[in-house]
Amino acid sequence: MAILKIETLGAEVLRRRAHEIQPSGEDPELDRLIEDMFETMYDAHGIGLAAPQVGISRRLIVVHVNEEGEEPFALLNPRIVEAGKAKEKGEEGCLSIPNISAAVERPATVVVEGLDPKGNEVRIEAEGMLARCLQHEIDHLDGILFLDRLSPLKRNMLVKKYRKQES
Repeated sequence: MAILKIETLGAEVLRRRAHEIQPSGEDPELDRLIEDMFETMYDAHGIGLAAPQVGISRRLIVVHVNEEGEEPFALLNPRIVEAGKAKEKGEEGCLSIPNISAAVERPATVVVEGLDPKGNEVRIEAEGMLARCLQHEIDHLDGILFLDRLSPLKRNMLVKKYRKQES
């Protein structure tokens, strides 16, 4: 297992739509990537990580929100198939934009479908932090950052703050 380099704001891979990933049942390379992504996420104290964040333009996410009863999992080609009408604002940060966070409004509930690493279909009905995390990570697969969900004024302010801390 290895800790991978997390790409940060400005990296081109974070702004591209990631490519579908084909499960092949037993794929040691995919299994290793998933293990490395979990190790990287835990090392950075995150609750989710998308493959583009480690420079790999594939539709793969790993998630572990650490809520009661929630087990860590990886999803291939996840997509939101339903989003609740009710919205919630919640504080979000991102491993690719360290030390920056903001309140982001998102649907309070979502239904996500995808594949597990072995190619089995998975359907997750999520609410709370899990719903927020899934939406955030799936956004990464589409080249969207949480900053894009903010008003232009708030987004510009946070980008300036990020750039100042990075210089």
